[in-house]
This record gives sequence, structure tokens and C-alpha cells, in this order.
Amino acid sequence: MADEDNQSIHNENNHVRTLKDYMNLTRTSARSYIIFPPDASHFNFKPGIIQLLSTFHGLELENPFLHLREFEEVCNTYNDLNCSMNTIRLKLFPFSLKDKAKTWLQNIRSGSIHVWDEM
Repeated sequence: MADEDNQSIHNENNHVRTLKDYMNLTRTSARSYIIFPPDASHFNFKPGIIQLLSTFHGLELENPFLHLREFEEVCNTYNDLNCSMNTIRLKLFPFSLKDKAKTWLQNIRSGSIHVWDEM
């Protein structure tokens, strides 16, 4: 019986899996709801830009149109010669969402957003 229990904690490479291994699930790939334009690989995050973004939690008292206007105002101050404003907005937008709003974004059909206007 002890040998069977001992065998169950070893994988095919005879590596002992610790409790930490079982607690930390591994993801092979993240589902992407945004298809970024080709210039997105050249996007250069500036320190502090995320802190400038307004946040939207998806609460009834919050105005999503006001959030979008404030978000676009911050993005318009960001100048990156390597990529378009469309790319800047798509890359930064997920950082402006919290709680219910972030959950909403993460549940959008995979690959359904290609440009900012679709957001």
C-alpha cells in the first residue's frame, strides 16, 4: 500500500510533485479576446502610464461613456512613434477595467476585437 501511495506522487519522469506543484495550475495558453495589429509588438509601455488611467468597475453608479472619454483623453497624451493610437488604446484598455468590468472583457468571445471601435 505504501508503495502505491509513493508511486502516485511521481510523474512519468520520476519527479516528486510537491504540494506547491498541485496548487499552482499551469496554463498552456491564454485565451485572447483581442487580436492585436502587427505594430503591437513595437508598443513601448512608459512607466506610470497605467496609474494615469481611470478605472471602471462595472458598477451601476458608474458611467461607461465617461470612463471611455477619460480613457481616450489619457491615451491621446501618449505618443508612441512605433504604433498607432488604435494599438495604444487596445493595449492599455484592459488595465483600466476592474472587478465586473474585467470579468466582462475576459468573457468576450476569443478573437472578436480587432480595432478600438469594436471595443
